[in-house]
Amino acid sequence: MAGGSIGGKGRGRYRPLAEINVTPLVDVMLVLLIIFMVTAPLMSSAVNIDLPKVAATPINQDSEPLKVQVNAEGKVFLQDEAIELADLIAKLQAIAKNNKDRRIFVRGDKGNSYGRMLEVMATIIQGGFTKVALMTDPSGAAPAAARAVPAVAPAVAPGVLPAKPAR
Repeated sequence: MAGGSIGGKGRGRYRPLAEINVTPLVDVMLVLLIIFMVTAPLMSSAVNIDLPKVAATPINQDSEPLKVQVNAEGKVFLQDEAIELADLIAKLQAIAKNNKDRRIFVRGDKGNSYGRMLEVMATIIQGGFTKVALMTDPSGAAPAAARAVPAVAPAVAPGVLPAKPAR
């Protein structure tokens, strides 16, 4: 018998492949990872606000805070939805279900006037909410002189400065 074997003992022309080719799976997963990495930052905020840059320390958060935002024109937004300042307290109380300890972050464009930001914060505090904080951009560092000044209260979240309730 010269040549290949016809019985079952010799080597045939084709052997079964016993390996799983994971290269296509890895390629698809890497493409999905890149897509999510690119789109996730774009979905974080619907209102364009240029936050002032300061250095702040992070805190522990037990529940998701409510976001009140004031854009450069002074227009107020609650959870990315435009709202009149007069209706802000009623909406906050409805969302928080009269939980006055619910954390509220106030984001304001650095082009806003100091008075407009205080007006929004005073409205929230007069509504009975006690945990109101100003949100800043944590990527920038404050000048050395500003860092040496002691804070009124400890910072409450990454890039968040606490606000004292009105007395």
